[in-house]
Amino acid sequence: MNSEPNWMQAAQQMQETLSAGFTQAMTSMGTASGAGMPQIDLAAFKPMTPMGQTQPTISFEPSKLMELQQRYIAGATALWNMGLQAGESAPAASDRRFADPAWQANPVSKFLASAYQLNANTLMGMVDAVDSDAKTKARLRFAVEQWMAASAPSNFLALNAEAQKKAIETKGESIAKGLANMLHDMKQGHVSMTDESVFEVGKNVATTEGAVVFENEFFQLLEYKALTGKVYEKPFLVVPPCINKFYILDLQPENSLIRYATSQGHRTFVISWCNPDKSMSGKTWDDYIEHAAIKAIDVVRDITGADTVNALGFCVGGTILGTALSVLAARGEKPVESVTLLTSMLDFSDTGILDIFIDEKSVKYREAEMGKGGLLKGKDLASTFSFLRPNDLVWNYVVGNYLKGETPPPFDLLYWNSDSTNLPGPFYAWYLRNCYFENNLVKPGKTVVCGEKIDLGRLDMPAYIYGSREDHIVPIEAAYASTQVLPGEKRFVMGASGHIAGVINPPAKKKRSYWVNDKLDAGGSFPATQQEWLNGAGEHPGSWWTDWSDWLKANAGKQIAAPKAYGSRKYKAIEPAPGRYVKVKA
Repeated sequence: MNSEPNWMQAAQQMQETLSAGFTQAMTSMGTASGAGMPQIDLAAFKPMTPMGQTQPTISFEPSKLMELQQRYIAGATALWNMGLQAGESAPAASDRRFADPAWQANPVSKFLASAYQLNANTLMGMVDAVDSDAKTKARLRFAVEQWMAASAPSNFLALNAEAQKKAIETKGESIAKGLANMLHDMKQGHVSMTDESVFEVGKNVATTEGAVVFENEFFQLLEYKALTGKVYEKPFLVVPPCINKFYILDLQPENSLIRYATSQGHRTFVISWCNPDKSMSGKTWDDYIEHAAIKAIDVVRDITGADTVNALGFCVGGTILGTALSVLAARGEKPVESVTLLTSMLDFSDTGILDIFIDEKSVKYREAEMGKGGLLKGKDLASTFSFLRPNDLVWNYVVGNYLKGETPPPFDLLYWNSDSTNLPGPFYAWYLRNCYFENNLVKPGKTVVCGEKIDLGRLDMPAYIYGSREDHIVPIEAAYASTQVLPGEKRFVMGASGHIAGVINPPAKKKRSYWVNDKLDAGGSFPATQQEWLNGAGEHPGSWWTDWSDWLKANAGKQIAAPKAYGSRKYKAIEPAPGRYVKVKA
């Protein structure tokens, strides 16, 4: 947005008011043994816009506010009575940021951590007590979480007992390493989540053997070497998200979904998106549909000679794939035999935490900023997603890297997470308005893409729809909503964990679980809500990959001899996988 959101200002007012209330409470208890409850001045909750216009007063439900004040003064009293106790006699910290014994041993640090937690809990309680609509409360909650995450005493060397202890033990070496780490991260433009020097795309990530068999300005098409003597006659095409790089599906041989599909006998092709620069700053959603998704389907069919392909879309790739198939259906073409959607949204009714960023003002701003041309920088996207979980994906590394002088351990997934991609401005602006804000894809005929009216109701091919139970990017309800949109035979599967860890769950690891509802006959009517579906579902230990593999094989046709070479006479191998495009940095 072009200015600080009003709800962010309101949350800041809440924080300042609580700080003043805490000071008043401490003063009262110091002079009158706890008498005197801090009075929260509701007049303070009139945040000003940057233009100086007063916003509507934030009101509270009186009963909730009174209860909150009583809990707050009780907690403040207990904290004051505890005084500057240290060691085992002091209550243990409930927050893992303060779990190290150094916080317990240092009485000042112990007091600061306890006071911080009291304030944080009270602020969140104040958000819950706000008498407003759900979106406003969600925005306030997000803003409070950001401020509390940033203001934690653990984030400051002068207050972090654990970092101070390490500095003493290492005779200042940890501070010197922390400064070096900070300078390194400033140079690379982002906080290091892993030791990035350990990884190289094509050397120890994205190593499944294959070749580039087609390329244009939007993507390279990768074909992977067959790992079986025979392959299914219907090839398999993967459309990954263009907001990330495809090799999340090919990190290591043991957790590569691409290698797994190939090992199951599928002739596998994957789109590797171009990382846009200024030359692509005018590219649109239509361009990505026509010249990437549809083109990839055509090339795969041409190379293999197959009438139809099986296609998979992951995250935004699923939205792109669904749009492309709708365009093709409007043209009277059905070149896809079956579709798999992994943590994807076609219906954007429930966008989870991301909804707090979307309103008419923010969408218009983005349209004015880059709707006619420009780039959404990859680092901006990466930062947004990281701050959805600030303690885990931001401040945890600030403390470790800079205050403690630690080098984060090598982790392929976090290396991929830091390998960001840009987006063309017009593409992003269209996606923002038509998907996240107006939810036009599920309105038959509402949206025109590539000259065709979009109607997802025409996509009657079998569909395998997967959602992750704890996904904060594509909520499980949003993934499930595709069952209400697609009219053909469907199978919905819920996996444990989140947006990435739930998807990347190879069978050999024997981790987590997945849920299916076998009471639903193929082509039967799915319940209106995910909760209703879950009430009839059963849990199965391990990976959903095996369930999906069985389903895909049933839609893959007969087996034929595996190809001896990549591509075809028309589409010859250009270079080894993973190709050049994936190595381009944002």
